[in-house]
Amino acid sequence: MLPTGSQAVWCWITQYVFSASNVSCVVPVDGEQRTIFSGLSVDMKLGEIVDLVGPSGSGKSSLLTAFARLNPNANGDFQLEGRSASEFTPQQWRSQVAYLPQKPVLIGSSVAEAIRLPFTLAIRAGEGKQGFGKKWSSGKSLKPADLLPDDRIRATLDAIGCADIDLGRAPHDLSGGQAARVSLARTLLTSPKVLLADEVDAGLDDENADKVASIMAQAAERGMTVIRIRHRPPDGRATRILTLANGVLQSANAPRTTATNDSNDFAAQSDSMQGAQA
Repeated sequence: MLPTGSQAVWCWITQYVFSASNVSCVVPVDGEQRTIFSGLSVDMKLGEIVDLVGPSGSGKSSLLTAFARLNPNANGDFQLEGRSASEFTPQQWRSQVAYLPQKPVLIGSSVAEAIRLPFTLAIRAGEGKQGFGKKWSSGKSLKPADLLPDDRIRATLDAIGCADIDLGRAPHDLSGGQAARVSLARTLLTSPKVLLADEVDAGLDDENADKVASIMAQAAERGMTVIRIRHRPPDGRATRILTLANGVLQSANAPRTTATNDSNDFAAQSDSMQGAQA
């Protein structure tokens, strides 16, 4: 969802929805401290797609987990829409700056239950009614299926090429590529402001990788900022390429190529989702 009110004014003035500065990562190796990177900075615009590339072991995943405040070996100064990360609890920050790992973890007895996990946790933490206050009366006992019905899950999965995945299927029965897409669907349905995608297309064939890229592009068009770790050739969707090598982060304009197989399915589903939450 695009920012409104003071957030919209702030984004219009600064152009940046997410900023990181002086980011460093130091890990213990054989009893010594090894610096992976130090003093890195990056700014991300609203709805921008940026590809993060570099050789294996250069620290790309370490950088994304630092952005999400998930990396205990990293530190830096982070801002979201002009607010310092210190103003958020870790859980609040990660709900808005969402990290999507290369190897997804799906907890639950079914695909639907695994996708609803963030909503289940929000209800347990007492945040469900606060987030959906316009729709639910104060006396109603919320259930995850109330906040995220089967039809919304089904439509999202269908849009990213998962029409063959039954909602009642056990997550451990999914292939690696299927699990990656289910994890992507779960993250998209929580509507973060920033999506940190760690090579989520690694286990997919070209056709399904393009479907996933199209869905993330549709999310970016609606205001979500996306950083993707990729090892595939440029697909024409990113505006910039960040290269991390030897502890140095360099930025360059992305080459423009023709993206294929774009779909409006997720855009239509997003409209439906936001209408349900209004």
